[in-house]
Amino acid sequence: MKASSISISIVLIFISLSISLLRFNNSVDFDSFLRCLPTHSNPFIPIADAILTPTNSSFEYIYQLRASNLRTLLSSTSRPVAIITALHPSHAQATVVCAKRHGFQLRIRSGGHDYEGLSYTSNVPFVILDMFNLHSIDVDIESETAWVQAGATTGELYYRIAEKSNVHGFPSGICTTVGIGGHFSGGGYGFLMRKYGLSIDNVIDAQLIDANGRILNRESMGDDVFWAIRGGGATSFGVILSWRVKLVRVPPRVTVFTVPRTLEQGATDLVYRWQQVAPKLPKKIFIRLQLQPIKNNINSRTVRVLFFGHFLGQADRLIQLLNINFPELGLLGSDCLEMSWVESTVFWAGFPTGTSIDVLLDRRLVNRSFFKSKSDYYKVMIPKQGLEMLWEAMMDIEDIIVQMNPYGGRMEEISESKTAFAQRGGNLFMVQYMVVWSESEGGIDAAARYVELLRRLYSAMTPYASSNPREAFLNYRDLDVGSKESNETDFENTKEYGTKYFRNNFIRLAGVKAMIDAENFFKNEQSIPPLPVRATH
Repeated sequence: MKASSISISIVLIFISLSISLLRFNNSVDFDSFLRCLPTHSNPFIPIADAILTPTNSSFEYIYQLRASNLRTLLSSTSRPVAIITALHPSHAQATVVCAKRHGFQLRIRSGGHDYEGLSYTSNVPFVILDMFNLHSIDVDIESETAWVQAGATTGELYYRIAEKSNVHGFPSGICTTVGIGGHFSGGGYGFLMRKYGLSIDNVIDAQLIDANGRILNRESMGDDVFWAIRGGGATSFGVILSWRVKLVRVPPRVTVFTVPRTLEQGATDLVYRWQQVAPKLPKKIFIRLQLQPIKNNINSRTVRVLFFGHFLGQADRLIQLLNINFPELGLLGSDCLEMSWVESTVFWAGFPTGTSIDVLLDRRLVNRSFFKSKSDYYKVMIPKQGLEMLWEAMMDIEDIIVQMNPYGGRMEEISESKTAFAQRGGNLFMVQYMVVWSESEGGIDAAARYVELLRRLYSAMTPYASSNPREAFLNYRDLDVGSKESNETDFENTKEYGTKYFRNNFIRLAGVKAMIDAENFFKNEQSIPPLPVRATH
């Protein structure tokens, strides 16, 4: 990727906006907003140190620093009027109160991994509340719980647990720079999901700032709001300050493996068989598939399937179980690595074998790229002819990655109404399709072409995916499934994406929204609107 080209693009965008931004920043409303902030925050921790405006030399650097998708970053035609890099919970409270009072939209950013950039872009005057500096983690092994602030990353959480215990872990994602605030609120899945469910299934309390700037806990927010923020996307309801989680038990040694197979090595039959067995394996076994086209030789291409596995136990027992349940994979002892649970989080994050767990404390977004992602849920198996069609479609897109994650186990046991996250029983697996490209492959100018290629592949899988509605995963944010203007709310229009993300839980979520944020202060292009009174009858 050519950093210089990206920098030039950013500078041009910034220059084109600077005049209008500076004019706006001199307005009475903006000055009033800035004067409002200190009057609603802790005087002993000055909020002035947390305020960045476009006149600050570090403003653009901080804006870009936590924006993972260059496609959304470089295509944006707006910048926030200010970034509040909260250093204390009262700074977040003040930002909510003052943005609401003075008419600014609020975007809340923890790690910056929002696929469509909704945590750092808007088409109306807005403020970014950046939670990254609020990242304390308090692990209590005696009660097997931890309080985790919204700006902490999954990597930091894993590391802090391991500091206290080698037989505790937490079910969460594999990307170690993802911010806890948003990741949990959209579900939060990973390689422990078949044994322990999602992150939200192990959340026992939370601190939420509501539209009036109050800090609420589980008791004061009430059962309905606590239900909604677990899987419903908390930014529709308030600002997550922290989550209290229940740690889970893991053995001192776990086993991971990687088995690669190409189409020529029988990958089609293996993937077909995986669909049958992966959701029914013992809960301690998780096998993800990663599919990617590769060059077979100079003149042809093929698809390589990587079988990534995790087992809560030792290798010899895993091999016994797979020889019984999935002998076709042909797992060997040489394919397996035994390690501690926290070391397995490093493996899943894609670091080379032997990498120190200290890498989990690295919070920086590195190797940023241009990408577009879509998701699907499958309730029935993809037939072999469907898989062959998928291979053909993938080989037309050089930079495509398809990941298949098995359900079953604990995911089958939890009711879809237990939390706002509805995709539970009845699903065999969930799929992410992602196209990734670099500056050297066209950068922002190539976005339309790559996005269209991904949409074609997604369309080709329509006959096999869930339907009525075709469901999608909130944390793989996708504006293609429906959206509205960021400053508009139309309940009927939001049903399009609301039912795809939340199924039958959408109406209840809209009802909760009406309870806690009737004026709809917290909103974005895919937020949940307040339920109209007429819709309740």
